[in-house]
Amino acid sequence: MLTLYHGPNTRSSRIVQLLIEMDALDKVDIRVVGLVRRGNIGAPDPANPHPEGKVPLLDHDGTLIRESNAIILYLTDHFASDMGVPIGDSRRGAYLSWLAYYGNVVEPVMIGLAAGVDHPAFYTTFRGPKEFYAHLDQTLSQQPYLLGDSYTAADLLMASPFQFMPDFIPDMPNIKAWIERCGSRPSIKEMQERDAAMLDAA
Repeated sequence: MLTLYHGPNTRSSRIVQLLIEMDALDKVDIRVVGLVRRGNIGAPDPANPHPEGKVPLLDHDGTLIRESNAIILYLTDHFASDMGVPIGDSRRGAYLSWLAYYGNVVEPVMIGLAAGVDHPAFYTTFRGPKEFYAHLDQTLSQQPYLLGDSYTAADLLMASPFQFMPDFIPDMPNIKAWIERCGSRPSIKEMQERDAAMLDAA
């Protein structure tokens, strides 16, 4: 059995969106747990088995998977759908690379921007926004989505921080058009409605 420990309006919301895109909501038990949110509001939930009290966390028959990119890879490998890229597909390398790039580069760079971090060690370790935006723009100058003509979980993950932090959308037409395409997915509206209902019920 698959169980997703979820906090509405958090990083785990994109996992709910992924399940909607894969038509797999009925195959995963979604459990809402309490969290310590921004401003030190709330408290860790003893019902959440994540070792740091975070979300998302996926439990598959006792095997715990944490971190969004790991969960996305696990789910897209587990459920056959157009959102994932199977082993043997020529796009698999790019797919894995974008998922890893998100956690290793994109999120640190964007959090660094939000926090006003400006230090050479940060840029040499994670890259700076200039390099990140250039890499994204170069890819999207050749195709509408990160892996070609079709929207995949790589796009879902990579576009997600811009939905939370729109001030960091660069004035680059290829990137702006891609974010708009990703943001117009019906799954986003459904995810937001589900999150709102979960918060109301909490």
